Amino acid sequence: MDIVFIKELEVRTIIGVFDWEREIKQKLVFDIELGADIAKAAKTDQLEDTLDYKAISHAVHDMVEASAYQLVETVAEKVAEMILQDFPVKWVSITLNKPGAVSVSKSVGVKIERGVKH
Repeated sequence: MDIVFIKELEVRTIIGVFDWEREIKQKLVFDIELGADIAKAAKTDQLEDTLDYKAISHAVHDMVEASAYQLVETVAEKVAEMILQDFPVKWVSITLNKPGAVSVSKSVGVKIERGVKH
């Protein structure tokens, strides 16, 4: 399986459990790996034969920006579900960072993998 990746996709959204977090938008940063067969695209050199990472990036951005979840775990799960449902992807790995959430750390977050990795 081949991997198409999106690194450091930034989205500002409402995220968190504290009252003050429900009133502001905070930055989330995504690193996404997408498992798909891109051999045909390599041969044809045509966009329709590969994953359109621009479309995926915009879909993730728009979905997360419009959301207001409490947990990064929920955000990561919902993004993975959407990608697997809406795009020709067999497997997805999402690393979701919430920079500044802990004052003594640059970032905290979660990493999930969904689908079938071959």
